[in-house]
Amino acid sequence: MSGALTHVATAHTCGKTVPMTDTRTYDVVVIGAGPVGENVADRARAAGLSAAIVESELVGGECSYWACMPSKALLRPVIARADARRVPGLRQAVEGPLDAAAVFAHRDGFTSHWKDDGQVGWLEGVGVDLYRGHGRLAGARKVSVTGKDGSEQLLAARHAVAVCTGTRAALPDLPGLADVKPWTSREATASDHVPGRLLVVGGGVVAVEMATAWQALGSRVTVLVRGGGLLPRMEPFAGELVGQALTEAGAEVRSGVSVTAVTRDNGTVRATLDDGSTLEADEILFATGRAPRTDDIGLDTVGLEPGSWLDVDDSLRVRGSEWLYAVGDANHRALLTHQGKYQARVAGAAIAARAQGVPLLETDRWGAHAATADHDAVPQVVFTDPEAASAGLTLAEAEAAGRRVRAVDYDMSGVAGASLYGEGYRGRARMVVDLDREVLLGVTFVGPGVGELIHSATMAVAGEIPVDRLWHAVPAYPTISEVWLRLLETYRG
Repeated sequence: MSGALTHVATAHTCGKTVPMTDTRTYDVVVIGAGPVGENVADRARAAGLSAAIVESELVGGECSYWACMPSKALLRPVIARADARRVPGLRQAVEGPLDAAAVFAHRDGFTSHWKDDGQVGWLEGVGVDLYRGHGRLAGARKVSVTGKDGSEQLLAARHAVAVCTGTRAALPDLPGLADVKPWTSREATASDHVPGRLLVVGGGVVAVEMATAWQALGSRVTVLVRGGGLLPRMEPFAGELVGQALTEAGAEVRSGVSVTAVTRDNGTVRATLDDGSTLEADEILFATGRAPRTDDIGLDTVGLEPGSWLDVDDSLRVRGSEWLYAVGDANHRALLTHQGKYQARVAGAAIAARAQGVPLLETDRWGAHAATADHDAVPQVVFTDPEAASAGLTLAEAEAAGRRVRAVDYDMSGVAGASLYGEGYRGRARMVVDLDREVLLGVTFVGPGVGELIHSATMAVAGEIPVDRLWHAVPAYPTISEVWLRLLETYRG
């Protein structure tokens, strides 16, 4: 192990930016201390390599403070109340409004009140040096760190630099948008007030989850979808069922419309649509996609295009490079925290193997050096009411890939375990079967409680378990996992 561990740790513990010194050398330097960067550094240290990590904001990253954790903390009371309202004997007890202040306090606890002391302590515990500041590549195997006070520190990597800078919200090119101060996912998950009227622009995961949360908290929500429907990357019925539930909850969902202009006057937002109509609101949330945070990290110093997604192989090494890795959202393989952490485990193992001069194929018994799950078995849960969960390919994706497939559908209200969730359970399940190999290519569930089903689907898809073997995986009765039996019965005919 090598590196100036104690000097940096001491400087950080004192809360000071490390002053400019001679170049400090580590085996691995990681840019970005979100969950992906943390895992790359941790895997490197576990393999006996020295590691430094650079972070310009909070250790723990987007997921911990402005995405996964605060959004799910906001949504949990919403979903719990919706579930309770379906249960006779309990419905009357939860008819009142949510206590917004208590929900916000619950959320704030999950974000540690936007303080990263715990995460910093974890880094120190595993022996990873933290440099606070903006990290940029400064040529091959070098990273410069600019502190908030303007000081500079140059870091050198013996074996690898890992770019783990994630993504930021992508805003449309609308004149004057910055003056409107629109919400992005950050403001939507961190707000401490409930807007009376909220416009949500977009139809993806962030749009539907935040529409669900804020409608339940008391906002009058209007969702504006440029395309044909919600959740366009899932099976069509997922967006249909989620949109139906949003409408029944009081939100308005308008499809096939685009925002062409937006202004704010005396606190009121006015959005002009491409059909010439105008809508007013107190806040407007743009949930219109993500862009890589690679525009100012020195990619030009190593012959790459600033602001681009970084193309990587299955070991997460940037193609054409022997030392540069891009892990997590920055490589655009799967923009999900759990997939980024999975990639980090793969990248850390690959970096360690290469540092030790071990050919990857000789140590790859577990597939530890190849992120193959990014291609075929990506799971996702959308925490709306109803929940939507999927793993693998949709029917359309499988057909576009030239597979000979069959979609098998089942109404989840016919599952005994689903009926126990309460009256009026609505949901649907689909499995996409590769008819040539008789394995599953994809599975989608929509309905209350289905998020906890998705790992079984992920294992079936990733493990390529033959359908005739799944028949002998007996689901417990009465649980909603019995939907597996019903799907297989339908497939067998």
